[in-house]
Amino acid sequence: MPYPPAPWILEGYGFQTLHLLDVDLARRFVPSDLQIIQVLPGKTLGGVYLVYYSNSPVEAYNELIIVSGIVTHAGKVGAWISHLYVDNPNSVEGGRNIWGLPKELAQFRWNLEGFPQVHVSQNDLALCTLTCARRSPSLNLPLAAPVLSQLDSKVMLFSGHGKFNLQLIGSTLDVPSSSPFSPLNFGRSGLSFYSNPLKITVEPPHIV
Repeated sequence: MPYPPAPWILEGYGFQTLHLLDVDLARRFVPSDLQIIQVLPGKTLGGVYLVYYSNSPVEAYNELIIVSGIVTHAGKVGAWISHLYVDNPNSVEGGRNIWGLPKELAQFRWNLEGFPQVHVSQNDLALCTLTCARRSPSLNLPLAAPVLSQLDSKVMLFSGHGKFNLQLIGSTLDVPSSSPFSPLNFGRSGLSFYSNPLKITVEPPHIV
C-alpha cells in the first residue's frame, strides 16, 4: 500500500485565508443533498489553505485546499472541500480512498524571501498565487476543524486538529479567471494567517 491508514500526523508550515462567499456561487460546488450554512444573509464561509508538510506518512508534500462553504448533513456541521491539490501521488491516493477528498496533482513554487509567496499551477494552468505582506506577533493555539466529504456516495465526517503557531498577516490572493475555483469569487483579500510550525492530526472518517 502506498499510503498508511488514518490517522495521519502532518507537520510543516503554511497560510490560511478566510472569505465570505456568496451562497449562490458556492452551491455549484456543493452536493445538492448538503445544506449550506449562512453565516450572514446570503453568505457562507470559505477559505484557501496553502501548506508545506515537511513530515507526513507519505513523505514531504505541498497542499492547496479550497473550502467552498460550511455545510450541514444529518445534524453534523463541517467544511466542504471542493478542490484539493498536492504534489505527491501517494497523498492523492490516500486522500481519495480514505477520506473521499478530491485530490489532484499540481505544482507548487514557494518563495520565502522578503514578502513570502506561493504559486500553484497544474501543468500550464495557474491556479492561484498568495503573497504575504506583513505579520503580527505569533500566538500558540489549539485548533480543530470538522470536514464533511463523500466517499462512494456516502457522506463522511472527519476532523483535523492540532497545534498552530498563528500570526495574523496581510495577504493578497490572486485567482486567475481560468482557475477551476475562480467562480467562487474569493476576492483579493480576506482574513489571513501564517502558521509556523503547525502540527495536524487528521482522524479517520465515519459515515454520517
